[in-house]
Amino acid sequence: MLIFATSDKGGTGRSVTSGNMAYRCALSGKHVCYVDFDFGSPTAGAVFNIDGAQHGVTGGGLHSYLLGDTADPERIDIFSRADRLSLRDRPPGSGRLVLLPGDSGGGEFPSSRELVRRCATLFDELNSEFEIVLVDLSAGRSYAAQMVLAAARERPEIPARWLVFHRWTQQHIIAASSLVYGDRGILETGVALGHDREQLLGSLRFIRTAVVEPDAQGLTAEQTAWVNDCNAALQGLARDRGAGKLAVLGSVPLDPVLQWREQLITNRDLTVSRIANPQTAEAFEELARLLTDDAAWETI
Repeated sequence: MLIFATSDKGGTGRSVTSGNMAYRCALSGKHVCYVDFDFGSPTAGAVFNIDGAQHGVTGGGLHSYLLGDTADPERIDIFSRADRLSLRDRPPGSGRLVLLPGDSGGGEFPSSRELVRRCATLFDELNSEFEIVLVDLSAGRSYAAQMVLAAARERPEIPARWLVFHRWTQQHIIAASSLVYGDRGILETGVALGHDREQLLGSLRFIRTAVVEPDAQGLTAEQTAWVNDCNAALQGLARDRGAGKLAVLGSVPLDPVLQWREQLITNRDLTVSRIANPQTAEAFEELARLLTDDAAWETI
């Protein structure tokens, strides 16, 4: 199954959230491949704590593969290569977790028929080897998004789903909605490439990040009332713009670890150092479960 992760703005937590989802999928026993298609800034290696690949690799990455400079893109096994010891502590029964990094300094590039062909071939190979192939795209209306839409159209037999990440703010809700429904957005671009609009829409869900719960501890009575008012207004805005509750796969609470370190949350972070909130890990586990839960993807 292909999972495309995108957002209209930077700073949504797309990469760190999708990285944690991939990690939790692997811990549940699934074989997972994380593909860094954020061509302008391939930093997935930093989320996975891979020394020497924090901003892509020098040659042999996905840029090199798509441009025909290498036959096979570099692969990094997270459980054996991660610089954090807690990530190397692979629990029994876990599946594989493999990163395909981009090239350092590779940059964005326009799509072409040959690039789409190579992209579709890559998806074929990875889908036959992994249960989940999570493709992290560049933010906004990118060449990467256009390429994968075209490649997915070439391989309709491979199940594909879309995750659109946004922070729980007015600007981010508007931007995420526009990325999906607006001019040159996912739906319009997909239809132009031959996708069925309703099928594409049914394969898409929003994920809210850095959500402050109205009843969060430590808020004064005045702050709680204000947050409740803001939350109600945001709920209405999201509903009006097609990003309401029925279109949401899940949400991730605001967590200091994700804000300051943008890292994977391990069991050690929860039980030993206790720097991460259990609710955050639970949110990642639930999102990982819902990725392959067909009931959560029934047509809206």
